[in-house]
Amino acid sequence: MKSARKLGVWCVLCLVLILLLPAQAYADTGPKPSVQITLENMDGRVCYGTLLSKTDKAGPAFVWDGKEENICDLGDDHSVWQAFVDYQDADGFYFLQNYWRCDESGEISWGYYPPQTFKVLLYYPETEEFAVSEILERYSFDSYYTLDLKNGGMSARKSYDYTREIAGLTARLILTILIELGVALLFGLREKRLLVLITGVNAVTQVAMNAALFFIYHADGPWALLIFYIPLELAIFIVEAVVYCRTFRLFTDRKISTGKTLLYAFAANAASFALGWLIARFIPGIF
Repeated sequence: MKSARKLGVWCVLCLVLILLLPAQAYADTGPKPSVQITLENMDGRVCYGTLLSKTDKAGPAFVWDGKEENICDLGDDHSVWQAFVDYQDADGFYFLQNYWRCDESGEISWGYYPPQTFKVLLYYPETEEFAVSEILERYSFDSYYTLDLKNGGMSARKSYDYTREIAGLTARLILTILIELGVALLFGLREKRLLVLITGVNAVTQVAMNAALFFIYHADGPWALLIFYIPLELAIFIVEAVVYCRTFRLFTDRKISTGKTLLYAFAANAASFALGWLIARFIPGIF
């Protein structure tokens, strides 16, 4: 019991140290919404692309008002900017003066407050031709589309990488279970049935928590995820503590005190939280 208390103290100290690590946030720093368009089956012609907006501004981007001082032309060829300005969209969508050459990169990436409702507009300066997509929407904080230009068409599909999300969830789940089983062994909880119970409880709680974080991130982005992360961790601790207090006695022939059970639940969650936070600093794709 003495070693278990020491472990609990160490977990608390690690958690406090992590929370005290320097982390500055300013008014306009941190992640912003983004839209990334991948272009497939391009024909090799020089091509520029932009996102036409349903509104006349998006973040700092805006429609040119005709004044010389408000021209936002950062391209190599001013005539490309002028072609986009002169384009008249059938649905009244606006050119917000952001555009990219995309025949070399094969993509259009608007990473700073892109429009919510938009069309993809491509311009081929060699022939002065335009190609425009259907109306599209930002469907998550980071929205990904693939635009197929085969045979002169323009077919758009959502292309968020859910495989990466599943791989990350699997890695987090395995790591959490291993950490909490390791803490259980340090607490003297070595019965096979107890370890199976702990594994099952963590599988359920971690899947539920990660599902909640997934929807929070896609709706409101990383800052919302950080705000909700600790309250969700606290909720997971409470749920696991209640379950363990009610079930440990059913999975072992010996008596395990409520105090030890609560301390284990706290130490296990604190350890997985602390180690997960540290690992995320080096492998952000997992967390």
